Amino acid sequence: MSDDRLKKIRARIDDIDARIQALISERAECAREVAEVKQADGGNPVFYRPEREAQILRQVKQRNQGPLSDEEMARLFREIMSACLALEQPMRVAFLGPEGTFTQAAALKHFGHAIQTVPLTAIDEVFREVTSDAAHYGVVPVENSTEGIINHTLDMFMQSSLGICGEVELRIHHHVLGKQAKLDKVERVYSHQQSLAQCREWLNAHLPRAERIAVNSNAEAARRVLDDPQAVAIAGETAAEIYGLGILVANIEDEPDNTTRFLIIGKQQVPPSGNDKTSLMVSARNQAGTLYRLLAPLVENGISMTRLESRPSRQGMWDYVFFIDIEGHASDEPVERALTALEKEAAMLRVLGSYPCAVL
Repeated sequence: MSDDRLKKIRARIDDIDARIQALISERAECAREVAEVKQADGGNPVFYRPEREAQILRQVKQRNQGPLSDEEMARLFREIMSACLALEQPMRVAFLGPEGTFTQAAALKHFGHAIQTVPLTAIDEVFREVTSDAAHYGVVPVENSTEGIINHTLDMFMQSSLGICGEVELRIHHHVLGKQAKLDKVERVYSHQQSLAQCREWLNAHLPRAERIAVNSNAEAARRVLDDPQAVAIAGETAAEIYGLGILVANIEDEPDNTTRFLIIGKQQVPPSGNDKTSLMVSARNQAGTLYRLLAPLVENGISMTRLESRPSRQGMWDYVFFIDIEGHASDEPVERALTALEKEAAMLRVLGSYPCAVL
């Protein structure tokens, strides 16, 4: 009886698979037609539409009735959308490398796997790659929930004309990788300095005598372990897969909700998606009450500020630039009013970009 039931269920699955495949092919054909229409209009067509993709993924999550989670269902559609977009325009996305870093994982989470990822060795190189049109977009880390802001990324916006087209939030899980099966034989631990800091308590408890060696990236740490049998690396699952290392201990981060936020940088201005964030760069006159006057227009227009960071302007002693994230799109009426008032108070105001809030 159970064999007959299994045969019927499997037959249903085969039928469903055939229908899903036919619908995916139909969707891909529509994507190809979209490309033809855009190319026929001439000019420089825009194929990647962050606001449109964010709206689709939100609808997917709203429609979902299980048993798959909202996030899992959205990830499936993310990959379908990625493959279809590749028919319109194969995309090159630069990221802070080498291969196997969390930044690469963030790029694939945001764009899907049907892109060509370009690993670069420094944040400023990612900016240059996009500025020169050698890559369509770039992915750079901007802040970690445990260790705070990545200053180099903010500083690059003071030098570059690039803007922000999107954001990615990635839960960071650190694993002990290596070929050594016994932790008591480990003499060296390789990892990025931030990862070492994010796993400090675990290292103190389990590898107190091992030397901690900071390297440029977690992927570099994994590579070094290949030639050092007395060493382990702290890195993610992607690095373990790429470099063929075993996960000796999983999830050793001190904070279980450890999350890093990444920015998508590019030249594109993104229309409203319905749930957006706007990033600002503001320089202030060195006067008493300046910060209060800068923030007052946001309060008066009922705009929520989600982030405020300051960096030295490097143009004069004790001159600072403020980086501000607010809820809403720059074209929203309350935000427009606030920006108009803010521009009168600021020595300089630059909208770095309005973009969809992270969906996945």
